[in-house]
Order: sequence, then structure tokens, then C-alpha cells
Amino acid sequence: MTSFRSSQPTLEAPLYVNEAFRGYYNKLGRARLRGVVRNPAIPADLLRQLVDTHFEEIRVYLSLRQDWTDEQFGALAAHPDCAVRELLAQAPNLTPELRARLVEDPEPKVLRALAVGPEWLFSWPWEPPPSVLPAWAYERLLERRPNLKPFLIDCPWLPPDLQSRLTADVQSQLSSAGSTSPRVDDAGDPQLPADLVARLAEDPSPAVRLTVSMRPELSEEQRAAINYYVGPDDRIRPARWAIDTRDPQVQRRCAFSAHIGLRRSVACNQHLTPELVAVLADDDDFAVRLLLCEHQPDLASETVLRTYLEATTINRGKLLSHPSLRRVGLARLADSPDPQARALAVLDPEAAPQLIDQLSNDPHPMVRGWMASDPRLSAGRLLELFEDPATTEAAAANPCLPAPVMHAVLAEATGGLEAQ
Repeated sequence: MTSFRSSQPTLEAPLYVNEAFRGYYNKLGRARLRGVVRNPAIPADLLRQLVDTHFEEIRVYLSLRQDWTDEQFGALAAHPDCAVRELLAQAPNLTPELRARLVEDPEPKVLRALAVGPEWLFSWPWEPPPSVLPAWAYERLLERRPNLKPFLIDCPWLPPDLQSRLTADVQSQLSSAGSTSPRVDDAGDPQLPADLVARLAEDPSPAVRLTVSMRPELSEEQRAAINYYVGPDDRIRPARWAIDTRDPQVQRRCAFSAHIGLRRSVACNQHLTPELVAVLADDDDFAVRLLLCEHQPDLASETVLRTYLEATTINRGKLLSHPSLRRVGLARLADSPDPQARALAVLDPEAAPQLIDQLSNDPHPMVRGWMASDPRLSAGRLLELFEDPATTEAAAANPCLPAPVMHAVLAEATGGLEAQ
């Protein structure tokens, strides 16, 4: 079955760049290189040529490739530039079997990159942890480079039995060395005496007062008496007790609290009752609703969709892979006045090719761009979008783009980027 997941880039030009950089970044040749290097159907020999000639231009987008064939990986796995092999070792979408082919690499930097694994910046609890390397490959890494143990022990992808073994080894070494970890008291320490809590509630530090205001033993009146503030865009450290509690009454007290911090904290609790999930889904604070989506796999599809459309955070795209989001039926959004909603019609696996073509003529360039990378797009319209500077990058990533056109991208870019 064909997969119609969006192949839009997950990174954009940095928000802080000026117009001069935007002009440089959006030149036709550069945009097409970024698209072609992400194209699932790029011939392996062309991928190698792109890396050989324009690695610095395309390295980030190379790492963002969502699909790799054996041939595409093989074209780069023995690349003479160690930086290319390091990038492969940490590319997030490689299969464990492909990544394991680097375990015999002669360069220590590549082996260290394998031990560290991908930078999974925005993984959420409802996502199954990816399998990065087979268990045998981790064992082989340790056999070849025992000094990689400190990197492996912090690796979240490590098989549990190996993780336990390495942890036990480190603890044994610390114990024999007489090492101890010092205890650190802070304003959230449950063992603090009441008189010290009262003094900390009037501490000159806003962070200290906020931490005190989220202590579990306080009543709503006591919290309200503390001079704390949580703004809509403020990032705060959640209260661990509210995240971990399985007591329905404690969860309910947090969910209905006037304290935004407690509502945000309990939204991260993965043991909430359906009733409280529904309450928090209608919370006035956007961060509560976003955190709920990040930590609750069982939500109403409309809650996830509404949160995505409201979000402006860099990781908003992760919501489109939420297990509760029903993609079938998203074609209904094709007539929405919101271009962000119209663009989501492309995620509907049952959307007709005629609808994709229709939306590829949308007045908003973002909508046209999302359609440009979809394989249901007609061949003629794909080539038209490829010629449009606003959509050429997305069209260059379309797996139906003819191979001669992909080769032409490299030919036109060679010797021409510096002049752009």
C-alpha cells in the first residue's frame, strides 16, 4: 500500500535570519538541491554525486531523509569523507540493519556517533522508542571500542539487558571508589519544614516562589496567596508529584486547580481518567492542551487537530503523527478558509488525485507546496510546480519526479551556486 505521509522538510530557514540570508537560501538551485536530496526515489549514483559536490549545502536535508534503500545507503556507507559516515550513523530514519553496517568503520568518530545514536529532539511518550541498532551491533561496538561505554550508558535506544549490565558496572566502579552523590535541597523538597516553606514563599526569586506555589501540601488558598506568575508562553518545570500520581482525587485537584502550573503538570500524567483528559482538552491555557497531546495517546482526533492548527511551536509537526489523529477524512478540510487546514487534506490516504491537483492551484503557496511533494499529483502539474520558485523544493522531493529532471538539478547547480 502506498504511504502518503507528508515529505515536507521538518526544518525551515532559521527564524532569526535576515532578508539577505533568505535571498541566498531560497535561490532556485539551492532549493532544488534540498528537495532532490530528500527524494525517496533519487538514484543512488545521483545521491552520491550530490554528496560529493554539495555536501555542505545539503547535509541537514540528507539527514532528514525519511526513506533509504539499500542502494542509496550503500552509495554513501564507504564515503571517504568521515563527516558523511558520521551523518549516516546518526540519521534518524535509517533501519537498524542499515546502520549496523557501519559498526566495522575504521574511524573512531563514526563509532562514537553510532554509540550516541540519533538526536531524537522531539520524541514524545506515545511514540514507540525506535530501534537504532540490533543488540549484536552494540556488543560489537563495545568489543571494538570499550571506551564507548560512557556514551552507551546514556543512550536511550540501548537494549534493556545491556543497559542494566552497563549500569551495574558503573555503579560497582563508583562504589569501589567510595563515590557518593550529594543531596540537593530545593524549594520543592517534600522534606522541608513548614516554617522554611513559608519563608521561601516570600523569596525574592520568582522561580523559587513558583516552585513553592506548586508544592503538593498547599491548598488553593495558600497557592493564591503566593506571588507567582506563569504566562502563556512561559516554560516551567512541571511538578513531578502531579505527573506521577495515580490517585484520582489528587489528579482531579490538579486538573481543576487555578494554578496553571499544576494543570500543565497533570496534563503530562499518563494515568489520567478519560473524564480528566476531556476537562484538560478544553483548558483555556494552550500549553495545557499541547502537553496533553504530547503525553496522552488516547485523545479525540479533533483535539489533536485543533491543537496542531493553533500551535506555533517548532515541534508542531509531530502532532500529525499522533496515534489519535484520524487521517482518513482530512480531505474535508480542502474547503477550509485556513490554509494550514487546507494543506492537511494531502494527508488523507483516500483523497482523490483530482483533489490534490485542485489544491496544487491554491492561492496560498504553503498549500501548493504540500501538494507538490505528493505522488498522486499529475505528472504535468508536478513539472509546473517544479518550475515555480515557491514550490520547486517540494516538487523536487516528489518521488514521481522523472530521474532526468533530478540529474538536471545537479548539472545546473554544479558551478552555479557560487554565482547565485
